[in-house]
Amino acid sequence: MKEDEMGDLAGWIALGATCLAALMTASNLGPRMTGWGFVIFTFGAIAWIVVGVATDQTQLLWSNIFLGVVDLFGIWRWLGWQTRISDTVEAEQDRSETESGETLFAFSKLGGMVVIGSDGSTVAHAVDALAACSSGRFSHLIIAEGGVAGVGETLRKLPWNEVKMAGDTLVTDLDCAHIQRLERAEAA
Repeated sequence: MKEDEMGDLAGWIALGATCLAALMTASNLGPRMTGWGFVIFTFGAIAWIVVGVATDQTQLLWSNIFLGVVDLFGIWRWLGWQTRISDTVEAEQDRSETESGETLFAFSKLGGMVVIGSDGSTVAHAVDALAACSSGRFSHLIIAEGGVAGVGETLRKLPWNEVKMAGDTLVTDLDCAHIQRLERAEAA
């Protein structure tokens, strides 16, 4: 294979790998998926390095050597450290259910969970939860309702006493109309 053909092929591989990895990491589908996104980013960086060498582009070469090192850090952080934490939390949940019959919920998984309303439809998505520092009791959820992918949505405060856990779902007796009347949560 000629050097320019190799550079061209490496460029297409680099483009595909970089786009796929960006989608995987931006989707935030958990530590494993993010970690594998960094693995694919690493292959993309290697392919971009080949392009840089084949086309004599020094900036492309050095920027992707640096990005390759960053990708290795991402692999360690997401496939190593974060996955270990996630696996430990899941094991604790399983152990708790087996040993005590009590189902525990990891609040780190709260963001993005659907909130099901009284009619069984999705009325919002959980964004975060707030707890009182003195008692540790949860005060309310910050929920997002309306809009698509963050555009046009409204953040509201859903009182914790209006929510129940049902497996990996949040359930409320409130309907869409009531959710839309909840107090807004806004940045200062």
